[in-house]
Amino acid sequence: MKENKGISATKSAASKVVELMESENSSEVMLRVSVAAGGCSGFEYSFALDNKKTSQDIVFESNGIKLIVDEVSLDLLDGSEVDYVDDLAGASFRLKIPNATAACGCGISFSV
Repeated sequence: MKENKGISATKSAASKVVELMESENSSEVMLRVSVAAGGCSGFEYSFALDNKKTSQDIVFESNGIKLIVDEVSLDLLDGSEVDYVDDLAGASFRLKIPNATAACGCGISFSV
């Protein structure tokens, strides 16, 4: 069985998750990172706040927050880093995926 590196979060991403946790009045909120087939490059990732873990989920801790990802998504995202960027294109979570061989202009679609 392959040893997973997991996923991590930058300080900026962790700070934004903490801000969202405070607005939800919950210290149990985790940032779920998932992948689905689609987008212009084959796969697209998404983020959601979640407070429930399933048997297929793995939780990683980084910079004081918990990131949750299912086993299938982790195969594609292993070693990735979640960042939070606020620039001219807008404010959003973004993912730096080391296994990606291509990405589209929208920044959420990738291929491996």
